[in-house]
Amino acid sequence: MIHIGHGFDVHRLVSGRPCIIGGVKIPSKLGLLGHSDADVLTHAVMDAVIGAFALRDIGTWFPDTDSSYANADSIGLLKKILSDKRLKGWRLLNIDSTVIAEKPKIAEYVPAMRKILADAFSTDEMNISVKATTTEGMGFCGRGEGIAAMAVVLFEK
Repeated sequence: MIHIGHGFDVHRLVSGRPCIIGGVKIPSKLGLLGHSDADVLTHAVMDAVIGAFALRDIGTWFPDTDSSYANADSIGLLKKILSDKRLKGWRLLNIDSTVIAEKPKIAEYVPAMRKILADAFSTDEMNISVKATTTEGMGFCGRGEGIAAMAVVLFEK
């Protein structure tokens, strides 16, 4: 038996916030705005996992009205989802993800992102794909107003 899930997330870029993507703090003048640490890649992965098992959405799990999640570490939130009893016996086969941003450039940080995500899933880094692309200057990502991310996960039992 297999389950597949697709996830998407987007966060606005603002000054005065850290830029955390895939659990890695990226040096940048602008950071991502959100209730938690606004880790757009990890949120897309979380969304995909939740979707694979029809467990509603991130806002249901971690509402922005709950102050205990203010500035929360998204990798920790991902681990909370992965520890849910409904995922018991399921094994991640792979993740394919894409970060959509003009800046900051993330290529040098991708190996660290893959390792952090692999550790969260207790899997080999070979099962984690993180890619980056731009929108050639078009749209909110192209104008540098925000960063988006998409992810697909595949589980087997």
